[in-house]
Amino acid sequence: MIFQMLAPIRCLALVVIMLTVTVEARAQSTAEAIAEVSPKVVKIFGAGGRKNLYGYGSGFLVSAEGHIVTVWSHILDGDTVTVVLHDGQRYEGRVLGAEPTLDLAVLKIDAEGLPHFDVTKPSPTVGPGARVLAFSNVFKVATGDEPVSVIHGVIAAQTTLSARRGVFDAPYSGPVYVVDAVTNNSGAAGGVLTTRSGQLLGMLGKELKNNTTHTWLNYVVPMSQLQTAITEIQTGKFAPRKTDDQEDMSPGAPRRYAPRDFGLVMLPDVVTRTPAYVDRVITGSPAAEAGVMTDDLILFVGEHLVSSARALRDELGQLEAGDRVKIVVRRGDQLITFEFTVPRKTME
Repeated sequence: MIFQMLAPIRCLALVVIMLTVTVEARAQSTAEAIAEVSPKVVKIFGAGGRKNLYGYGSGFLVSAEGHIVTVWSHILDGDTVTVVLHDGQRYEGRVLGAEPTLDLAVLKIDAEGLPHFDVTKPSPTVGPGARVLAFSNVFKVATGDEPVSVIHGVIAAQTTLSARRGVFDAPYSGPVYVVDAVTNNSGAAGGVLTTRSGQLLGMLGKELKNNTTHTWLNYVVPMSQLQTAITEIQTGKFAPRKTDDQEDMSPGAPRRYAPRDFGLVMLPDVVTRTPAYVDRVITGSPAAEAGVMTDDLILFVGEHLVSSARALRDELGQLEAGDRVKIVVRRGDQLITFEFTVPRKTME
């Protein structure tokens, strides 16, 4: 009789032991996934750091030879960026290619034998409710060999992105995962979303607001949207999709003037209405000789108001060699006028 009474207790104890082992195994699996994925995520430091534009972001390795995927952003506007690996090693990275319509860029550092994701393999198929991990250098939590941040959450939905920054639509409008976790903050863009076992699902996007609800989005671009472009950029076979507002760079197309032709290196154009602040003036250029200085805000080209960095490019692009043009800048509380002759040769 006593043995009959103890039998259910033994069964219950066995179930508890099995559940405990299962939970421990899952915890260990997640810990192993974090240990495996973290070395494949890099910290990127580039343009920014002034005028409320942060100068750091995230990326992930896609080859042993140092190919890195990240978002196309103002951080890449400099000639080079600094890439810091998980162990603190620092490299100079250059932009190998980009597809702005996907918010995608591929960088290259000179290194070998690096841990990386194999983007040639199909990514797993997941749906709402799938448990996921997000890895990134959000809020600049890591500058050297410190680990990047890891956030756990679930896939809340799969939908088509309809979002904007300010009043301007995001360039990417394809499929995304919406994540039930706060994954998209300063520095997180370019990080990765994986399954709980470490399988790559997609790239964390920028800070954007939903067009309908006007709330901030936590979204991820699936690897299925990025794989082809990444592979083509790596192999040198990529031709970016031309959008309506892109300059025609085909052979024989007329060359439009740009700020650099006057010796002006502008603050990175993070959004469509980025103010036209001067980030740097090239020594010996027309702008330098006229007295333009770093942090000057360009307000007018001729009689036309310059409302953004993009508007400045548009105004300068209509000039012809030999024209005389006035540029009005704000320096502190002063308005200063400079007059230029449009150069016949562009600044290299």
